[in-house]
Amino acid sequence: MTSTSVPDRRLGDLRVPPIGFGSMTITQVPGHDVERGRRAVHAALDAGIRLFDTADVYGPAGGGDGVNELALTDALRSWPGSLEDVVVATKGGHLRFPETDTWWIDGSHQHLRKACIESIRRLGLDPLPLYQHHRPDPQLPYEESMLALRALHDEGLVARVGISNADVHRIDIAQRILGDALVSVQNEYSPATRSAEAELRACEERGLAFLSWGPFGGMRQAKSLGGDGSPFAEVAQIRGVSIHRVALAWQLHRSPVVIPIPGASRPESVIDSVAAATLHLTVDELALLNASPTN
Repeated sequence: MTSTSVPDRRLGDLRVPPIGFGSMTITQVPGHDVERGRRAVHAALDAGIRLFDTADVYGPAGGGDGVNELALTDALRSWPGSLEDVVVATKGGHLRFPETDTWWIDGSHQHLRKACIESIRRLGLDPLPLYQHHRPDPQLPYEESMLALRALHDEGLVARVGISNADVHRIDIAQRILGDALVSVQNEYSPATRSAEAELRACEERGLAFLSWGPFGGMRQAKSLGGDGSPFAEVAQIRGVSIHRVALAWQLHRSPVVIPIPGASRPESVIDSVAAATLHLTVDELALLNASPTN
């Protein structure tokens, strides 16, 4: 990434820039702006972002599977530069029923293999660079889903495996079954949501990347992150930058394994996120930001 003070971060056998791109936001609302989403992806590529996160169930209500994967693929392929070093991460194991817009989870071998093959078709990537288990299935032992992912890796359908929404116990199970195929854990982490500290430290100890989703607190809270009077707002005001940039810079300072994947639907938001990699926070600022969660 150009002019960054934060070095690239490890993702298994790969190195990627420290800020990723959560593509869910480019299609998540009804009547989403396809062209604006494409411009956001192009802005991310231009700025040096090389990790793009999607999932088979991302898309507007009633849109069906693959909406976001297809939109991301279209945007990537329409960029004039080389995509050789781009890493697309997708997820499977979560279901969405268009008729009722209800959600379910299926971590079975049969479903994960079917979902994986469909993602390969939509993304045009074989093997998938990074395939992530979206969410633990409460109806199955976690080991069964991990064995399914192991089979996908052994079959050559996926190059690397990640897990999402997993606690430390599940991280241990995944690593035991997947071995070196496991490269990442994707959990929610933000100034207001720090419940994944134990999982973050577990990733440090095990050499796994920690992909933080919802780094601004989710789409609903992103526009009002922390509110006036929060330590993040205070630092942002002093520095003359956005509170979102401070939030991402704080995460990058928290651990060398953190790779935030903020969503963006506008090029301006992408550029602001990338700038977090060059925002060096002082010891005093970090003490202030670390002291208490933003509510």
